Amino acid sequence: MISFFLCLAALIVGYLIYGKVVEKVFHPDDRKTPVVEHPDGVDYVEMKPWRAFLVQLLNIAGLGPIFGALSGAIWGPSVFLWIVFGSIFAGAVHDYLSGMLSIRNDGASISEIVGKYLGPAMKQVMRVFSVVLLVMVGTVFMVGPAGLIALLTPDVLNVTFWTVVILIYYFLATLLPIDKIIGKLYPVFGIALIVMALGIGGATIFNNGTRPMMEITLANLHPEGKPIWPLMFITVACGAISGFHATQSPMIARTLSSEKQGRRVFYGAMIAEGIIALIWAAAGCAFYQTEGGLMTGLLAMGGGNSTTVYEMSIGLLGPVGGVLAMIGVIACPITSGDTAFRSARLTIADWFKIDQSNKVKRLALTFPLLVVGYLISLIDYQVVWRYFSWSNQTLAMMALWAGATYLTLYTKKPLSGLMAAIPATFMSAVSITYIIYADEGLRLGTGIAYPVGIAVAVLFALIYLFRALIPALKGKHLEDVPLKLSR
Repeated sequence: MISFFLCLAALIVGYLIYGKVVEKVFHPDDRKTPVVEHPDGVDYVEMKPWRAFLVQLLNIAGLGPIFGALSGAIWGPSVFLWIVFGSIFAGAVHDYLSGMLSIRNDGASISEIVGKYLGPAMKQVMRVFSVVLLVMVGTVFMVGPAGLIALLTPDVLNVTFWTVVILIYYFLATLLPIDKIIGKLYPVFGIALIVMALGIGGATIFNNGTRPMMEITLANLHPEGKPIWPLMFITVACGAISGFHATQSPMIARTLSSEKQGRRVFYGAMIAEGIIALIWAAAGCAFYQTEGGLMTGLLAMGGGNSTTVYEMSIGLLGPVGGVLAMIGVIACPITSGDTAFRSARLTIADWFKIDQSNKVKRLALTFPLLVVGYLISLIDYQVVWRYFSWSNQTLAMMALWAGATYLTLYTKKPLSGLMAAIPATFMSAVSITYIIYADEGLRLGTGIAYPVGIAVAVLFALIYLFRALIPALKGKHLEDVPLKLSR
């Protein structure tokens, strides 16, 4: 239990201290934000900071910090360290820079931002990556909650039925102005999410005598001996750092009336998600540990999935509390799925310069996206999740390199770029190593995957060094001319 509370304290202190350091480096000012300059009543709609925070939290949270954290817990409590340090030094930095750079570029999507700072070739890569990732996220967050609801309803209301119901909701949330459904419902769902997390965390602490929380160990407790590196760092995904968040932050960037709201909304929401992930990881380790500490029970349940969450909720909180917890877990992914499809619509609109104030044009983008999402939902859920996790972390890598380039070349503090370049290098090694090693990748051994992954990460770091850091140290700073989107 000591490890859990130390990690919880570290996340809070990280927000209070390192969050202010990141904010000071970026230096938000009093310039007009996109929603102040040109509100459109659809996507550029001003929100109060507390509401924007809750919407951002629900946008990014989804099943990631729950399913991902539980799947990561199969390796044991070493996952706590990745959640804490990943959230503070990588994930929250990534989310903050993605959101703030969007504010300074007319609310642009992450693909346009990466293209601006890393070049047109990377823009095309990011456009494709973003849309594919967002559709996979929407699909994962369609099937996942449908499975959870089906567990709580009569057999006639099966997973297929609830998938269609959620799909209809996604259609409305993607098409209608952001303040009509998302802005009104999310604060309520936010309360459910917070109550759920507090309930699971409190019950785990209360039951510490019978199901003690595991203390941190660096030992690999995976029952099948699968390596921590890089598998755990991909599996946890949203609980530590997630490229999906870079697709969501621009949506909220279009609603903030001041740059100075950014730390609370972007950095703060990621830390809150890290706390949620920590709670579920700690609860999973305690609930499923067996003799010797091996997580065979959690592995047998399939790691992070609907059945695992259901069993833990009922086991820790009883029937009534379990249903309350399940409501939080159901609301959480649905509120990420709808905004995933909405972000996909905005990304394509920015790509092809399609005016989204026109209802017919919004409909022309919304309907095909949801059809594709439904077709993908027919594929095995675990396969979609694995590809989602890898593409998720790869997109995070690209967004961090864009943030590092901005801080280095477009400010007069070039060394501040290391704040993003260091986690970008780390995530480069994770992503490349994983796709070479994993079953859904090249399926090569660690003897090849490890050195190649490290070599590629070093190569990316050298490119950053010679194309950004060294020129900046020589005084070659660039003027940051904001992007202007078509309306």
